Amino acid sequence: MIALAVAKYPTLRKMWADGGYSGQCVVQARDKSGVDLEIVKRSDDATGAVWLEEGQEPPVAVGFKVIRWRWLVERTFGWLGRNRRLSKDYEQNTASSLAWVRLALVWLLARRLGAE
Repeated sequence: MIALAVAKYPTLRKMWADGGYSGQCVVQARDKSGVDLEIVKRSDDATGAVWLEEGQEPPVAVGFKVIRWRWLVERTFGWLGRNRRLSKDYEQNTASSLAWVRLALVWLLARRLGAE
């Protein structure tokens, strides 16, 4: 999948992925396609960033915490979810689904440009 993205967009050099893709996937992405795959960790995965005393439990994030880059994706999904056609997976193929996503983003951009 990464190789297809690099073939379509040759200037692609960095991608972000969920914590489920950590490990060997990062190495394969770098070796096969030359893309730097950065894993965005969840906020409750902060055990490596904090010094713990012996026997002390690692801290757990309480409530919402902004995570670098993840909010961009979540915000965009929120915008797209406001459209009735995109609130559920109604489409039969990915081409029509992609067309509706593009229409929703064009509509959003047009509304923002018209507001000024």
